[in-house]
Amino acid sequence: MSLLVSEIPAPILRTRLYEALEVYVSAMHYPRGVEHSRAPMWAEHMLRDGWRAVAAFQIPDTGPGAAVATDDAATAMDDATAAMDDATAIPEAARLVGIAYGYHGAPAYWWDRQVRSAVRDTAGPEGTRLMSDYFELTEIHVAPSAQGKGIGAALLTRLLSGLAESRVLLSTPEVPEEQNRAWQLYRRMGFEDVLRHFRFVGDRRDFAVLGRTLPLP
Repeated sequence: MSLLVSEIPAPILRTRLYEALEVYVSAMHYPRGVEHSRAPMWAEHMLRDGWRAVAAFQIPDTGPGAAVATDDAATAMDDATAAMDDATAIPEAARLVGIAYGYHGAPAYWWDRQVRSAVRDTAGPEGTRLMSDYFELTEIHVAPSAQGKGIGAALLTRLLSGLAESRVLLSTPEVPEEQNRAWQLYRRMGFEDVLRHFRFVGDRRDFAVLGRTLPLP
């Protein structure tokens, strides 16, 4: 089994939308059926300015000369993307195991309006600067069966490479002592606190808003 991490354009993601949503539902431990309510939202996000998505695929090895399976997802990603960077060439047998996407943040969007007012209240002019030019990392998920192999880091690195924005922002649920894979990934990738214990309207959970400057080193 080899790994391909590739940018995936909207027309192709639309054909595999429910496959990507199955990864989302399983990674988030949501009940089955949630994917149906999320599908229209994900489809609308694809129309937003600066939208970009990256997907990870497991590709079955097929005979002599096929790629050797590896647990080093970063190495596999480098090899696979060098050989096949065209998402239209993804084999039909490839299994989607990771998805990440985002778009240029703007005051017209609900997430921005919620976060912008809170950042402005806590950081004043510096908060306004933080929100002036950013890429909103909206979703990043890896199927539970594929976690712990570096796929999340490969997705994030590929998604954030070459962006025009000066920083990236995201929100993630608070967890005790930041002890889950998402938090560990964000910290390894240099994300720092923007807001902590923040609550979005209509959600009783506490969230952190994290950010880091771009480009990546």
